[in-house]
Amino acid sequence: MEENKKYYITTPIYYPSGDFHVGTCYCTLMADTLARYKRLRGYDVFFMTGTDEHGQKIEEKAKAKGITPKEYVDEFVARAKDLWKVLDISYDKYIRTTDEEHVAAVQKIFKKLYDQGDIYKGEYKGLYCTPCESFWTETQLVDGKCPDCGREVKEVKEESYFFKLSKYQDRLLKYYEEHPEFLEPEKRKNEMIKNFFDKGLEDLCVTRTTIDWGITVPFDPKHTVYVWLDALTNYINGLGYTTSNDAMMKKFWPADVHLVGKEIFRFHAIIWPAILMALDLPLPKKIFGHGWLLVNGKKISKSFGNYKDPRVYINATSVDALRYYLMKEVTFGEDGNFSEELFVERINSDLSNDLGNLVSRVTTMVEKYNGGVIVKKEELPLEDIDKDLIDTAKAMIPNVEEYMDNLKTNEAMAEIWKLISKANKYIDLSAPWVLAKEGNTDRLNQVLYNLVECIRIAAVPLQMCFVDTPKKIFAQIGVGDKETTWDSAKEFGTLKDGTKVSRGEILFPRLEMSDELFKVEDEEAPKVEGKPQITIDELDKVELKVGQIKSVEKIPKAKKLYKLEVDVGEKELRTIVSGMVPYYKEEELLGKQIVVVTNLKPAKLCGIESNGMLLAAGDEDVVKLLVLDNNEGVLENGTNIH
Repeated sequence: MEENKKYYITTPIYYPSGDFHVGTCYCTLMADTLARYKRLRGYDVFFMTGTDEHGQKIEEKAKAKGITPKEYVDEFVARAKDLWKVLDISYDKYIRTTDEEHVAAVQKIFKKLYDQGDIYKGEYKGLYCTPCESFWTETQLVDGKCPDCGREVKEVKEESYFFKLSKYQDRLLKYYEEHPEFLEPEKRKNEMIKNFFDKGLEDLCVTRTTIDWGITVPFDPKHTVYVWLDALTNYINGLGYTTSNDAMMKKFWPADVHLVGKEIFRFHAIIWPAILMALDLPLPKKIFGHGWLLVNGKKISKSFGNYKDPRVYINATSVDALRYYLMKEVTFGEDGNFSEELFVERINSDLSNDLGNLVSRVTTMVEKYNGGVIVKKEELPLEDIDKDLIDTAKAMIPNVEEYMDNLKTNEAMAEIWKLISKANKYIDLSAPWVLAKEGNTDRLNQVLYNLVECIRIAAVPLQMCFVDTPKKIFAQIGVGDKETTWDSAKEFGTLKDGTKVSRGEILFPRLEMSDELFKVEDEEAPKVEGKPQITIDELDKVELKVGQIKSVEKIPKAKKLYKLEVDVGEKELRTIVSGMVPYYKEEELLGKQIVVVTNLKPAKLCGIESNGMLLAAGDEDVVKLLVLDNNEGVLENGTNIH
């Protein structure tokens, strides 16, 4: 391993909020693809991701669910790690801001900045957005609301510590100018400078006294550290900064690239480098702010009915299909679109027709015409179509390297597909079936060799995106480890004479788009935003009754659904299926008197007929049932509610 071939890549550490969807995976999949690419190139790679677990929002969500903040984040981390395992994310470290090592490092960093005068005590009076954990000035608001999420902000007044962010404005601007590659894309950097630097940076409030769930200031424990000073330092704390075991810090810092979403770009582009300057540490080589992944042109939301766990798509297709779509279809840095119809189209056209069909056709022909054995015919002169194919194969790896080094995964995938498409066309032009019929064995062997060699070369860079498919391809064309390395793909002719080929399973079966393909069986129907007004007569059609939950049973294989037996004053108990698993334990529901819609048309969920609906309020993160308070008298089950 060359001493300078090191690569440190990070994703933002994720905030424990709600469930996972394809947009959640996008940045981590990009980082994983880059990490795999660098490993294939022979780099010593350190890839870190994790969870940002402190702050007021977490505290409030945990309280609403009746659990501790630590219990809340522990549940999220377990789900996050499970999804990363399904997606085969090859991270080297998963850091949590509740880790003891991180907490101790944050306290040391805070003390250092305070002792050297970069943090001072004062009083904060301003505007705070709880969902974004962000402080704002009056001039930064849009229509009086948070410019990031559009929600209401609250006026906050409390004793606080401040980081001298304004002190670093000129130094930051100078660094941006001298290092144009530091912040990308360019347009995002320019927007940030206009929105924040042109108005002048203000000192940053870095503690709160009204939040318990956070890292305490070591010399003033009534203060907890602001989440962005806490969370951002994970990038060095995960390498052992401030500890005696700092070999990883010395080896991998500065980071090669921080991948972040555009909504948190400014924190990483302004606050983080200013902190590093104050700590006298080198800045990361690049901070890249990617766009959002939309579904059918809309932001991902349960209310739009487009909020699905990525495993829905993986189970219906494959993990490689999902990884390919996100790396090929989206231009990194721009907003991307995920369409179920286009996803199926890409599988059928690129993966099934192009790649899968190429491997299947070639391995079948080698078995049929040559007994499954490759014969290398170096003495035969090359025809023009051979030269064209070989030139495309030789040019592929250098071009892929250029695109990947510039974070253009979609261009890199397109480059690989140029070779795959050229090989498919080569089959039609060389017509091996005609050569076999004519008995032109030497030319047939030459053509088959060229095709298998192109498959080998194309499969090598696919290893940076796909996790299963390249292994299957290498097994079918009979190549060993030496013929699957990155450098081996730069040479045409590495495939050995006598290599045995055997046709295997179909790599990507064709799919038919249908309503059932990506159906989510264990989810309740999505809520609908902006419902039209109704009349009092229409409202009168809804029958609401008092009900009491008599039994609670979790439905096997359903993540969120309970089967409830509810007494609504009828001879038989009502069976109601409800998605309360993430929000209530079984014992918390048993015996509760609630409000039930009793004249709702029955619906089947996970094969169980549900006859009614419970009234509740909330969103995907926090849901509370409407529970009746019977302190003033007993309401009988079945009582009509008016």
